[in-house]
Amino acid sequence: MIYGYEEIISKYKNNYQLNKALKDKKIFKIIPGIYSSQEFVNYLLVISKKYPNAVFTSDSAFYYYNLTDVIPQKYFLATNRKASKIMDNKAKQIYVSEDKFNIGVTTIKVDGIKIKIYNKEKLLIELVKNSKNISFDYYKEIINNYLEELKNSTDLSINSIHDIAIIIKQILKYHKIVIDFNVPPKMQKEIV
Repeated sequence: MIYGYEEIISKYKNNYQLNKALKDKKIFKIIPGIYSSQEFVNYLLVISKKYPNAVFTSDSAFYYYNLTDVIPQKYFLATNRKASKIMDNKAKQIYVSEDKFNIGVTTIKVDGIKIKIYNKEKLLIELVKNSKNISFDYYKEIINNYLEELKNSTDLSINSIHDIAIIIKQILKYHKIVIDFNVPPKMQKEIV
């Protein structure tokens, strides 16, 4: 189990009892303000606990959705533009305006840990918007995996498929993927 500082003080009543529990290894200090009943904890759980209002986005989200096999070097977290700066060298904070911050927020389980993450539709839009700032191979991998998933998906509603199809068609047109990927003419008709 993982605890914030106030939760652990509530459990042990005061700092003296907390320090005693730490010394006796009944509880472990993971990072300042985060404690655990286990010595080693998945850092994803630590990040989720320390920044409960943050939303996983960008490289982290692409990886958690299996849209890429590139393991991100940092945890990419979106926060409200007015949020405090995240002081963690393992996290990269991305500020999002208030009116857009909550759009597309959902929850998924990653390694048994429930996290807040943007949905794939919002991530796709963000991917296109930031395409000039990422490598072409990385972009291509994510788009191809997204298209493959869309083609094989059975749990999307008709409206979602229509909305996603419009977005993908715009992406294909915008980036001329048919030409860039040397897609054979037979497949071009399926894509467009």
